[in-house]
Amino acid sequence: MKGNPVSALNHLSQGARLLASPGLKRFIIVPLLANVVVFVFTTLALIHLFSDFLTLLMGWLPGWLEFLAWLLWAIFAFAVLFIYGYSFNVITNLIAAPFYGILAEKIEQKLTGIKPPEESWGKLIPRTLGRELVKIWYFITRGLLILLLVLLSWFIPGLNLVVLLIGALWSAWCMAVQYIDYPADNHQTTFVRMRHLLGRAPLTSYPFGGMIMLASMIPIINIFAMPIAVAGATVYWVESLRHINVAD
Repeated sequence: MKGNPVSALNHLSQGARLLASPGLKRFIIVPLLANVVVFVFTTLALIHLFSDFLTLLMGWLPGWLEFLAWLLWAIFAFAVLFIYGYSFNVITNLIAAPFYGILAEKIEQKLTGIKPPEESWGKLIPRTLGRELVKIWYFITRGLLILLLVLLSWFIPGLNLVVLLIGALWSAWCMAVQYIDYPADNHQTTFVRMRHLLGRAPLTSYPFGGMIMLASMIPIINIFAMPIAVAGATVYWVESLRHINVAD
């Protein structure tokens, strides 16, 4: 298997440093504002959902099983944070997709010194939003299958852990696909080809997406994690992916 988890961390850290360089800060203002708005609404929904379910759980759990309350609480808390992080990514990326595309362009220009072809907002917005819908459809159709496997295997010891691991790997893959797609789409790289490129270095791609997923599950940090993910993905694209020859 090709790739290196350390490379994934280096791409993200280099992306974070690039965002602080002159000329790039203005391209993250709108995405950050969108992140703040989504953060407020999703966090309030998370708190309300968690509080209501915890009350329901404590009322439903028989007295002789109260010792399991902490375990059920932990499992539900992780599940809610996972859904929270996933939803936060989907909503903010749908809103800020055109701006993230421009951010990826500017970062690539800073890394390579080559200015990408100009594109009007009239073409950029529908193209990037259309690409986001393609990604969402890809995530939902495969994600529902993973969810079904989790539900079917939940009470089968051993198998349920394997399926949960598969679910975690799928989530990491989704985050890698989500953010690498911004620089790839700027070069008119097809969605299929972009996934093939990511698959060539799984030991980089999966840790890269996994770190983004973890960051998106942590309130406050997730507001800033998205622009860093775009920047890190652009570094990954420029340094490792763009010159790979993979047939569609």
